[in-house]
Amino acid sequence: MRDKVEQAIASMSSVVMGKESSVKLAVACLLARGHLLIEDLPGMGKTTLAHTLAHVFDLDYRRVQFTSDMLPADILGGAIFDQKEGLFQFHPGPVFTQLLLADEINRSTPKTQSALLEAMEERQVSSEGVTRKLPEPFFVIATQNPISQYGTFPLPESQLDRFLMRISIGYPDQETERALLKHGDTRHDIANLTVCMNSQELLSVQAVCDEILVSDAVIDYVQRLSQASRDADEIELGLSPRGALALLQAAKAWAYLENRDYVVPDDIQHVFPQVVKHRLLLKTERDRSVDPITMLLQRVDMLSVL
Repeated sequence: MRDKVEQAIASMSSVVMGKESSVKLAVACLLARGHLLIEDLPGMGKTTLAHTLAHVFDLDYRRVQFTSDMLPADILGGAIFDQKEGLFQFHPGPVFTQLLLADEINRSTPKTQSALLEAMEERQVSSEGVTRKLPEPFFVIATQNPISQYGTFPLPESQLDRFLMRISIGYPDQETERALLKHGDTRHDIANLTVCMNSQELLSVQAVCDEILVSDAVIDYVQRLSQASRDADEIELGLSPRGALALLQAAKAWAYLENRDYVVPDDIQHVFPQVVKHRLLLKTERDRSVDPITMLLQRVDMLSVL
């Protein structure tokens, strides 16, 4: 199965050019059964990454463009009266899919955001007293504009915590951008990519990732990182126990991608920025030249893990 996952990453990288790190993190998030938040400017390839991921893993894919007038029922679905049957029939919303791209999630109101985020957490939707399970696998990729842009509703910390990772794709380097300009829009190439794995195979890989071994020494390292975030003068609110669990969850998936069946400190460090940064509340009065993630990794040694 690892060969198929590697093939999927290579295929995605041929479309999302020059961003293999972002592609690999997105795949790790999928394997870890998490959800992914991509925060970046328009035109950076967020939608292309999501569409490509759905194609190579053969996942049902829906895209929803969030707007300020969107209602929770537009995402979850709702009951509509059927005149022929004389009763209300539930019509599922776009959330009933395997991969949902929630585009510009911070353009919608907090009420609509909360409806989606609750479904992400519970992996089910309740309507008219009936609970309906969402498909498996179920993966949400939400995109978010920088909060400085006009017309956005920033996600509160408790809702950001629903996302296993937050990444930024960023601008391509000059060589990649030149290749992109010569080639043209790579989205046209998605349909020609080989499907590398079906959804059942993906579920089995996710189960394997769950069983990746974590030693007591690695758990101790995660605990010391968590405690350091809570004790740091620069940080108002440190990493919660749920955040520490998310860190281990992501590290297991990264270890799998590195062809290992056990977690090492490098796995923790590779996913630490993407898993932890959006879970920390930084103090307003602090030295802004110091990156809190770099600071934590430097303060907490891993000698006892090696």
